[in-house]
Amino acid sequence: MSVRTTVRDVASRAGVSPAAVSLALNDRPGVAPPTRARILAAAAELGWSPSRAARTLARATPDTGAVGLVIARPARQLGLEPFYMEFISGIESVLADRSASLLLRLVRDRDQETAVHRTWWKARRVAGSVLVDLTENDPRIPALARLGLPTVVAGHPGLAGSGTHAVWTDDDAAIEEVVRYLALLGHRRIARVGGDPTLGHTAIRTRALARITAELGLEAARSLPTDFSGQAGARATRVLLASARRPTAIIYDNDIMAVAAVAVAAEFGLDVPRDLSIVAWDDSQLCRLTHPTLTAMSHDVHGFGAQVTRSLFDLIDRRPAPSGPAPTPVLVPRGSSAPPAGP
Repeated sequence: MSVRTTVRDVASRAGVSPAAVSLALNDRPGVAPPTRARILAAAAELGWSPSRAARTLARATPDTGAVGLVIARPARQLGLEPFYMEFISGIESVLADRSASLLLRLVRDRDQETAVHRTWWKARRVAGSVLVDLTENDPRIPALARLGLPTVVAGHPGLAGSGTHAVWTDDDAAIEEVVRYLALLGHRRIARVGGDPTLGHTAIRTRALARITAELGLEAARSLPTDFSGQAGARATRVLLASARRPTAIIYDNDIMAVAAVAVAAEFGLDVPRDLSIVAWDDSQLCRLTHPTLTAMSHDVHGFGAQVTRSLFDLIDRRPAPSGPAPTPVLVPRGSSAPPAGP
């Protein structure tokens, strides 16, 4: 064996990355068995085995056993949000199959989020990252692209831009389904308690609500922004119920706010669903534990997280990783929706 033979020579002979060689020869997870066998055969042909220098080189390559997720949300709020608990559970289900790990960080804002991704990538702590809470013209996307960090966006490709790998749900179609359902029940005044208006999916739902209510000849729908918390959802509900043209149905952008709305309706002496129909989003266990049980747009959030992560590993492993939709949320009618009691 030539003293010049390196891990990169083995990688070239096997047709893989140096990181894959390091994982295979150090018996670490993250390499498929056929690929591992091909690497071992290439190393044997070259008469190469890991040395101290090779292990040093291995540490200089990205850790293909870890992916990153940074979320700009308060820790207390995140702990109460069923969506992210299910989404992370879906991510972990894929990581477990690969004996890989998740690096999770909560930060104050998106600038800090980009900085964390940059630090992780430069330190070779992750092989790729998942990007969430997409905004319109999101500055994080070009910033991570300049780094060369493999990234999959959990968000609509119309927001992500061309060339971005994305997995998304069709929020436009979901809003249309629930509004048509409420209209068929006889509701003419439909409102929505949404999330952060800077978020892409919030904007998509807001536009979809305005479009479909106009098409159906309903009263112009009012959408109130919140921070997704139960307290903010309750405040927005009070504003809507105290208005001169009180809505007979309200759609909520998550389950926590919908649960809070049931208590607010009781404060106003309103019966759910006779006086007010309530529709939640995501359909976590909360929807089935509340009385009455909540009508919801049911979304397989666990499966969404798993699909995003599988797409990311396709990108990391240099396999085709086309953008694609996740299953569209479907309406599950329960006890919180009914025809309105009066005009």
